[in-house]
Amino acid sequence: MRVGMIGLGKMGGNMAARLVKGGHQVVGTARGADHVKELESNGGTGAADVAALVAALPAPRAIWLMVPAGGPTEEVLTQLAASCAPGDVIVDGGNSYYKDSVRRAGELGAKGLRFLDQGTSGGVWGLTEGYCIMIGGEKSAFEIVEPALKTLAPPDGYRWLGASGAGHYSKMVHNAIEYGMMQAYAEGFEILNASDYKYDLADLSRLWMQGSVVRSWLLELAARAFEKDPALAGIRGVVQDSGEGRWTLAESLDRAVPMPVLALSLQMRFRSRQDDSFAGKVLAALRNEFGGHAVVAK
Repeated sequence: MRVGMIGLGKMGGNMAARLVKGGHQVVGTARGADHVKELESNGGTGAADVAALVAALPAPRAIWLMVPAGGPTEEVLTQLAASCAPGDVIVDGGNSYYKDSVRRAGELGAKGLRFLDQGTSGGVWGLTEGYCIMIGGEKSAFEIVEPALKTLAPPDGYRWLGASGAGHYSKMVHNAIEYGMMQAYAEGFEILNASDYKYDLADLSRLWMQGSVVRSWLLELAARAFEKDPALAGIRGVVQDSGEGRWTLAESLDRAVPMPVLALSLQMRFRSRQDDSFAGKVLAALRNEFGGHAVVAK
């Protein structure tokens, strides 16, 4: 296929490189000129902006967006709506909110444009291992871009999941599950590190990969991290969240589906960003007031 790629950062750049390696022709654009040059060095074609990218592609066009969710995605879609022609397929491969994707499919559909929401998992490893891809939208549009999806994904690693929003909804829940798994590993390794036993956490991680019920790719990545820095002394325990956990938790409230693991995992991420919480100060003050327990002064 000849496809467009808007956004050539960690994910978009690697996806473009994998497509080129797989025999596809990729025209790409990005805000950073260095990213465009990297695409060109990998065998792709650079474009100055979105309009130039659209002009360089044959109809019906297939264009991927790999830009941050929210405002940046909205901005690029507005540009594409003005430049593309009826029948073109636009794929949002970022972590957009599924309700936004449903709305965008309707708005672009009114202009004759076909919109697919693509949940994309694989991170920086997708270039070599392939991406797990979850697609929502019109099945006929999915079939047009399927040759590229076969290249992006490992064998049996992509699916059309249903109507608009289905791809981003599944990726939202996928990331919520990831929150809980990561928190469980974090707590387990913390108590191992605090124990009287001098565990080699990298070696223990590798051991658990051999037939253990807790083996996973995340555990492999934990082993890699401990090999690089056994005490993780070079990083702070500050953990951000990109939105999917919050969206899934809101969905659980709307549908009365209990998700306590997700809720606590998300709260722990919030706590990780506080050097000294006000709630902790209140707890210390109360213990001092009712029991005379000592407080630690600043």
